[in-house]
Amino acid sequence: MQSTSSRKVVVVGSGIAGLASAIRLALLGMQVQVFERNAYPGGKLSWFEQDGYSFDAGPSLFTQPQNIEELFRLACERIEDYFKYERVPVSCQYFFANGKKLTAWANREKLAAEMQMQLDEDPERIQDYLRESERVYSRIGTLFLNNSLHKKGTYLSRQVLRAISATRLGYMFGTLNSHNQKHFRSAEAVQMFNRYATYNGSNPFKAPGMLSLIPHLEMNEGTFYPQGGMISITNALHQLAMKLGVEFHFCNPVERIVLNSGRATGVVVNGRQVDADVVVSNADVYFTYKHLLGDEQSSRRVLKQERSSSALIFYWGIGKSFEQLGLHNIFFSSDYATEFDHLFRSKSFFQDPTVYINITSKMEPGQAPPGKENWFVMINAPAHVGQPWPDMIAEARQRIIDKLEKMLGADVAGAIETEAVLDPPTIESRTASYMGSLYGTSSNSRFAAFFRHANFSKRTKGLYFAGGSVHPGGGIPLCLKSAKIVADTVRADLGV
Repeated sequence: MQSTSSRKVVVVGSGIAGLASAIRLALLGMQVQVFERNAYPGGKLSWFEQDGYSFDAGPSLFTQPQNIEELFRLACERIEDYFKYERVPVSCQYFFANGKKLTAWANREKLAAEMQMQLDEDPERIQDYLRESERVYSRIGTLFLNNSLHKKGTYLSRQVLRAISATRLGYMFGTLNSHNQKHFRSAEAVQMFNRYATYNGSNPFKAPGMLSLIPHLEMNEGTFYPQGGMISITNALHQLAMKLGVEFHFCNPVERIVLNSGRATGVVVNGRQVDADVVVSNADVYFTYKHLLGDEQSSRRVLKQERSSSALIFYWGIGKSFEQLGLHNIFFSSDYATEFDHLFRSKSFFQDPTVYINITSKMEPGQAPPGKENWFVMINAPAHVGQPWPDMIAEARQRIIDKLEKMLGADVAGAIETEAVLDPPTIESRTASYMGSLYGTSSNSRFAAFFRHANFSKRTKGLYFAGGSVHPGGGIPLCLKSAKIVADTVRADLGV
């Protein structure tokens, strides 16, 4: 049998799942090379500086640091030597269209008391909801998020019985919105907990009630802030991978994956073949099939599932400080259902969008000039299907400013000193996310999780998939979990 150290791995793409896959496979003693089309690692988890303001360009929420801690523990490295992070006391500041405001404390008891005071919710029912969210996550979520749904062995474990016993019909056959309406008396609380469907680019009025397990990650386990911003996660994993001997080739896009007798045997880069025993694609699975494998039939099959939402992001350097805002802030739409109808049915922006603002200078003043703030302003966007984006973006920008000025009672437009924009077409071109969809496919059906693409090819040996477009889904925690599933599958397949 070929020794582990002589086995060669090629990872296509250095997104968060690509970095984690490279680390885990290097820890198995394999020779790992990563080929990246961009000049930097991280994929969506990137960073830039403009006119003295620092901006995290992509994901802005950090939960479940244990997924990253595990990588450093396996490598026998002190995570503190690479990056530091802290638990934040407030997970989000909420602003509702009717003028109500709420501080979502990261302490369950304080949150329940706040919701009683601001929304007239029964505090015990709030705690019951979060305890149930924790139970669903521990009994159901951990089984399906940490294991392949495409391996028979997953369904033969003892965990399945625990998952079945914890499953209620409402989780599968009811929507997240209907689930939340049964638990809360105020429209504001329902809207607040409906928001968690957007964590995987879905519509709470169609996505299953099972997504009620998502609040557990933020409200029970906690929200964290990495020193230096989210880019410090990318930098830490990149540094760890290099220490383990992983070779990175930036500005080197993979042209195609080489197949030989039903097996992936390498890739072609700059017209040159790079041999490998294992190929892991961190690219969108649609693009992998269509462009890297030339498999039109399989790429069309991927598109049978509805794509997730995308995002429109304005990076604003704000020339003053807003004391009423925190690290994470949400300004809700007056009509949430209609907003999602626009996103998924008419593929357009609603006139009153929900606005998210992330301000890392609240945690680290050095992220912006003195007395000023770096605003990451995002609204949910439809997937890219050829819309007239310049006109739509200009209109959305004005509506966002009008909304914020009304709800904050302050001049926002006049405070913008510098601006950059990220739209769905740019997300697609920059990160190879088909249609600009941030999470690959949506969860707008009760069995969407089971139809998400596997982490391995059923027809091609030696070919594996990691990242937000495959199981278990998008977002930093799930991308890291997909890397673990890939590494576990490779180890089992190769007997190492």
